[in-house]
Amino acid sequence: MSKLYLVPTPIGNLEDITLRALKVLKKVNTILAEDTRKTSILLNHYQIDTKIQSHHKFNEHKSVNQIVERIKNGESIALVSDAGTPGVSDPGFLLVKCCIEKNVGVECLPGATAIIPALISSGLPNNKFCFEGFLPQKKGRQKRLQQLVNESRTMVFFESPHRLLKALNQFGEHFGINRKAAISRELSKIHEETVRGTLEELKDFYKDKTIKGEIVIVVEGKKE
Repeated sequence: MSKLYLVPTPIGNLEDITLRALKVLKKVNTILAEDTRKTSILLNHYQIDTKIQSHHKFNEHKSVNQIVERIKNGESIALVSDAGTPGVSDPGFLLVKCCIEKNVGVECLPGATAIIPALISSGLPNNKFCFEGFLPQKKGRQKRLQQLVNESRTMVFFESPHRLLKALNQFGEHFGINRKAAISRELSKIHEETVRGTLEELKDFYKDKTIKGEIVIVVEGKKE
């Protein structure tokens, strides 16, 4: 049946893709990719020659209706992001919403995400947690942090390397410098690391270091 497939791709190690994901990427008519260059590396590695089309936050508003019509007319289309599961801090929500509104089938495959490995390896409570993704870069950032001051669940954030120290400073201001946290970097890659400590200790650890790679920050919730 023609439908939209949401296909998770590896967050680093190319071997972290499922057999089912490879099967879907081979059989669909088109793969929608956030960055066709990055997706081509994965497809070439597994000798997949399916047609690729660019689909990212700058063009998705214009193309979602056209894509849905193609599926309704019999095509099967897969959506992938640069890494992890599409729709999680990546393009995907608008297309899924449009498909559902127009009764087009949507199937999301399970697979790679940076959230769970970072959460589990943090050593912080993981029975309940909230995922905040990327905080607003400017407008609304302080307001959102203030709203999280009394959050009792473990909090998971995405952050870019050049804003890590700024984030740790702001977390310390709002949550207290002694709040426990963990930073996971380059998950599943050669230089993978997870550093644990208080927000103050983590800030001291990274203040004189060159920081590279994708970052997940896991912060302890407020103790009840």
